[in-house]
Amino acid sequence: MQRRILIPIALLALLLAALTAAGCGSSGGDETFSKPPDYERLLAGAPAPLAALHAQENELLLGGTDAYEQRLAELKGYPVVANAWASWCNPCRVEFPVLQKLAARYGKQVAFLGVNSEDDSEFAERFLASAPVPYPSYTDTDGEIKDSLGGRGGLPTTVYYDREGEVCFLKQGPYPETAELEADVRRFALREECESG
Repeated sequence: MQRRILIPIALLALLLAALTAAGCGSSGGDETFSKPPDYERLLAGAPAPLAALHAQENELLLGGTDAYEQRLAELKGYPVVANAWASWCNPCRVEFPVLQKLAARYGKQVAFLGVNSEDDSEFAERFLASAPVPYPSYTDTDGEIKDSLGGRGGLPTTVYYDREGEVCFLKQGPYPETAELEADVRRFALREECESG
């Protein structure tokens, strides 16, 4: 009798293990992230203003809109891609692996910045530990920086600045595919002059 009960339990345990390995039943959270690129190797030799960003990888910086705008001024001469996100935002979480790849690929030419908007710092830090990026994010508890970007909708919001610090293009919503974000980085960040978009 005991053996008849143990066999179904063992089969159930195997089935649950297989479903977990396949991703079924997961919350779609941090477990979807693979190991990030080797940022130190890929971004070695970046110009000083971009290297300063890389030295602050994964940090949540204080200072609000003033600190964010000061950083943009320091990055004059380089195109900037700024991404507003939150740890509770599922589309943001879907987009983060795409940002990891592109920041590693273009981080010696383009400045990437994060804006952690309307989020709890503890949750944001935990999320960044699972999905590290080679640039800092500015803490934006009240959404003031996000609003200054021009995005009035939800998260994520991605803004492209030209080399003079002027907004080129604003995209609301996630980049689920690397190719789509890469096309916009090439179009709006790597051009000598910003296109109206």
